[in-house]
Amino acid sequence: MKQIELKRNESEITPADNTAHQSLADAMARRLWPLNSKALVSAVQRRTGLEDFGEPPIEPALSALTASLENEADLHPLGRFLMRGHLLGILQTRLQLAALWRDQSSVIPPVQRPVFVTGMPRSGSTFLHELMSQDPKNRSPRVWEVMFPLPAPKPGAEQHDPRIRRTDFRLWWFRRLVRRADEVYPVRACTPHECVAIHSFSLMSEEFVTTCRIPAYEKFLRSTGLQAAYAWQKRFLQHLQSRRPAQRWILKSPDHLYALEELFSVFPDAVVIQTHRNPLDVLRSSLQLTEALHGLFGRPIPVAQHQDRETRLLAETMERSIRFRDLHPELAVRFMDVNYPELISDPLAVVRRIYQHMDSPLTAAAAERMRQFVGTRSRYHHRRYPSLADLGLDVAAEVRRFQKYCQRFGVPCRPA
Repeated sequence: MKQIELKRNESEITPADNTAHQSLADAMARRLWPLNSKALVSAVQRRTGLEDFGEPPIEPALSALTASLENEADLHPLGRFLMRGHLLGILQTRLQLAALWRDQSSVIPPVQRPVFVTGMPRSGSTFLHELMSQDPKNRSPRVWEVMFPLPAPKPGAEQHDPRIRRTDFRLWWFRRLVRRADEVYPVRACTPHECVAIHSFSLMSEEFVTTCRIPAYEKFLRSTGLQAAYAWQKRFLQHLQSRRPAQRWILKSPDHLYALEELFSVFPDAVVIQTHRNPLDVLRSSLQLTEALHGLFGRPIPVAQHQDRETRLLAETMERSIRFRDLHPELAVRFMDVNYPELISDPLAVVRRIYQHMDSPLTAAAAERMRQFVGTRSRYHHRRYPSLADLGLDVAAEVRRFQKYCQRFGVPCRPA
């Protein structure tokens, strides 16, 4: 009988060994945490005793998503565990909200003139979203409200709601499990949340595309459109405001630029604030951000393949937004453009201009809260990123790619 010798140190472990270990770990993870649409649905229906997911239907979106996750995302075991838990939570909340809304007999409060902050990733939209959320007259959906929306929050009870502690505990564990979590997902329970997290309950959300490499699902999303996702968001916002006086919603996601047609069809009185930044600066940071986001759940892909997709998609999105605005001159007054340098250099001046555009007063108390918030964010203004050349990109080609966008919005397009 041949004796099997144990390898004495790490240097003796071969690539074949690593591949075998990875395959074994993946096989075990697939058995423990399957991403099968029927199995996920059955699990939450047994857990809740509920059957009806309400509108919009969860199929075919759920099957398209789970198939793409299984076949294309190359999930590592931890990513599979986290994604399965996320999908189970989404489906369970869908069942519970559908049951509640089906039994409600009270008048549903309207969502009036919401403000959507959007723009290139890393162009200041998150900062502006959080800044405007400092005004007590405004309201943004908080992470804990989106994660645990039942029951609808009561006015004045938010600070003592146990769901805040529950959310913080989950986020704490997420930061312990996932390397660089705060770098790519720096949120806490009371942080204003993005619209894509609300869209995720419809199973038609750019959130999944942002966090996983799932081209088949992305193709499905593009061909189907996001009308159902925005209809769901409207009903969700009505639920959140059902037990408190209506406030102006301040909402945010860069991905609204994909679906301006659907956004205005569901929210016809919406105001859109579009942030702009030198696209070469955006690429320097967003390429690293997307790579890190995908690493939360899956294994990396070749850098060149990742870079080509991200740069092409960003340029196409900007062109799509320009096309929409050109085709709808009647909506010109609904848009306001904000450039990143002016937002960073004088945030309060930008906010005053926004309020003037909306014909809404900015109170001294709200301005002071915003001023204090700006002081806490100064540490974010000095991040350093590698140059485009260091990332392997052709700077001249990228300048040409974004030339139309830069000329349209008066944005510089040159290396920093």
